[in-house]
Amino acid sequence: MKKVLIVASVISFIEWFNKENIEFLNNKLKCEVHIACNFEYMDDTDVCRTKNYIEKLKEDDVILHNINFARSPLKLNNFKAYKELKKIINDEKFDLIHCHTPAASMITRLAAKKARKNGSVVMYTCHGFHFHNKSPKKNWLIYYPIEKFLSKYCDYLVTINHEDFERAKTFHCKNVRYIPGVGVDVNRISNTVIDKVKYKKSIGVPPDKLLILSIGEMIDRKNHQIIIKALGKLNDSNLYYAICGKGPLNDYLFSLAKKYGIQDRVIFLGFRNDIPELCNAADISAFPSKIEGLGLAGIEAMAAGVPLVSSNVHGILDYVIDGKTGFACSPNDVNAFAAAIKKLSSDEKLRKSMEINCREQVKKFDISNALNEMWSIYKEILN
Repeated sequence: MKKVLIVASVISFIEWFNKENIEFLNNKLKCEVHIACNFEYMDDTDVCRTKNYIEKLKEDDVILHNINFARSPLKLNNFKAYKELKKIINDEKFDLIHCHTPAASMITRLAAKKARKNGSVVMYTCHGFHFHNKSPKKNWLIYYPIEKFLSKYCDYLVTINHEDFERAKTFHCKNVRYIPGVGVDVNRISNTVIDKVKYKKSIGVPPDKLLILSIGEMIDRKNHQIIIKALGKLNDSNLYYAICGKGPLNDYLFSLAKKYGIQDRVIFLGFRNDIPELCNAADISAFPSKIEGLGLAGIEAMAAGVPLVSSNVHGILDYVIDGKTGFACSPNDVNAFAAAIKKLSSDEKLRKSMEINCREQVKKFDISNALNEMWSIYKEILN
């Protein structure tokens, strides 16, 4: 029986982006699967659901290792995580070690140096480099040399957008692959039928008003604040803004909405399990991330035929076509976001014309395509 270790910073990442991969390794390839991550951090997820998922992993005989990774790669307490992970790797002698998320992947590649010499294959899936064509110089100065250096300590480097793929091919790793993200159930979202008026009412949006929807953690990287500022600038009572997600910036975003006098039209929905329905209730989707490896939320909205007002950073540009599926703006340009929102909100015909383009553009990101690509890599390594 082959042994596989999956590593990520927190359990929510495993649940959201690796659930099907773990089932494939466990049930189809009959591997002994181990997971190393922080199983206690649940501030970004539905606690009850995630605890149930952990119990299911145990029932499926997946072996769990709790390691308190810090989410920033440069935090000193990651040294303890390094020592714990290194011991697990050296004791267990895995055939494949597959790591995700920046901090955990940095630590894993260093901790697995000896294991690689003894035959372990190390694979790193990059869900978006912190440096890209629109990122600040400090990101290039800090993260680019780290990623390029550490690429010599992995056998496979998997990227999920085309800009990262082209850049990774200049690194030291010999096997650089592209997969179309981690997968969105496009058909489920596009086939979801709701009463749009009733659904808007259920979240506090009057039926004759337009709903702008953002899905993502309330953290600086997701950049929800730029949409609040843009709406404050427009001061259009016809526009309501709903944010799905949890995170440390909740109070700040509420105070920002209050500062601009739009707190009655900014709705904080928290963590939700009805994303397909919410996407189909929305008129416009806002996806203004400063960094995004690909961005499931943008693809989910487009699968419902909802045009995007997005940032113009690397992963998002794999599916947002400016003027056809939405409008792409510089992440910090309030005026550009305000203009894009105004253009879409004031032109129902334009929104309708973009619907077909959106649905067509996201077909290649369907979960079946992403999983088949990843599973073919697993079979290549483990068969």
